[in-house]
Amino acid sequence: MLSIVIIGPAYPLRGGGLASFNERLAREFQYQHDNVTIYTFSLQYPSFLFPGTSQYSNEPAPTDLNIKEGINSINPFNWIKIGHELKKLRPDIIVVRYWLPFMGPCLGTILRVAKKNHHTKIICIADNILPHEKRVGDKQFTSYFIKPVDAFITMSDRVMNDLRLFTNKPAQKLVHPLYDNFGDRIDKAEARKHLNLNVDDRIILFFGFIREYKGLDILLEAMALLKQSAVSNQPSAIPKLLVAGEFYKDRKLYDDIIEQNNLQSLVILRTNFIADSEVKYYLSAADFVIQPYRNATQSGVTPLAYHFEKPMLVTNVGGLPDLVPDEKVGLIAEPNAESIAQKIKQLYALGETHFLPYLKEEKKKYSWAKLVEAIKQSVTS
Repeated sequence: MLSIVIIGPAYPLRGGGLASFNERLAREFQYQHDNVTIYTFSLQYPSFLFPGTSQYSNEPAPTDLNIKEGINSINPFNWIKIGHELKKLRPDIIVVRYWLPFMGPCLGTILRVAKKNHHTKIICIADNILPHEKRVGDKQFTSYFIKPVDAFITMSDRVMNDLRLFTNKPAQKLVHPLYDNFGDRIDKAEARKHLNLNVDDRIILFFGFIREYKGLDILLEAMALLKQSAVSNQPSAIPKLLVAGEFYKDRKLYDDIIEQNNLQSLVILRTNFIADSEVKYYLSAADFVIQPYRNATQSGVTPLAYHFEKPMLVTNVGGLPDLVPDEKVGLIAEPNAESIAQKIKQLYALGETHFLPYLKEEKKKYSWAKLVEAIKQSVTS
């Protein structure tokens, strides 16, 4: 039995990719009889870096996890305090998430102090090395963070290539495990009734925080093209776009596209934060999941779609095509409106049942046990 500390977002911070991942990873360690503590943030982002409505969950606290809330991302005295606490605790492994250079000084300092016990090994799961939206200081903050880390795990070639700009320390690439902690897939009609959606509509889903690099504006332009090309007496053939996620950017750009192209009847906006308990309804209600990203490393939406066995459209950027075998579990489009519109038509021409056998087979690769095994091997190699 090993003593494990995971450093990164978790409850009471809201769910979403990072928090859900960390909590699910902790449960896998526990399943393997390891002793796990998650160290999360008392202050994750100052308000000017957080464009959403709230950083905190309104759902019940998990009762099966040991979560310590205490890291302050902007207080250097706190970083030293937490570092000394971890130094004294002497975990066998610290698993630290790295997704934003802003966190480099905080996490880098904590790890430097903790590592002075000459026992703890530090493994980083790197979601990004260089961010989608660049800021001054990114490279310096990342360099500072990387120094005390012993080994890295990435989930795309893009992140691995970025990592190699900074270090030659041991690193391996793994697939992002499935998000299987949001419940099971439910009947499509039941899910749509729960969400007050028309049971008979064609519905495609854009899911997750709405940020510029995710390309919702491109998808809306593709919807305009689908509307223009539709046969006038077959309006039901045009899919409706369900947008489920909170705006992390001024929404005016998106509202303008909808208004200019008269898409109000084709776009369903559910742009509040989607609670964990509601995720299964949105994924189960959709025919297909659309990821129209301008650029990407990897995406947490892809393993979510795998879990709910929903065919995907992804754009040919970053690591997305590596995870979606073309014409098997979904389709790959170029990151422009014309290509995305054409591929949406192709999704419906092929139909959901075409993709289902491939989805069921491909998802077997996405195991949390494999990730835990890789973390432990990184310590011994």
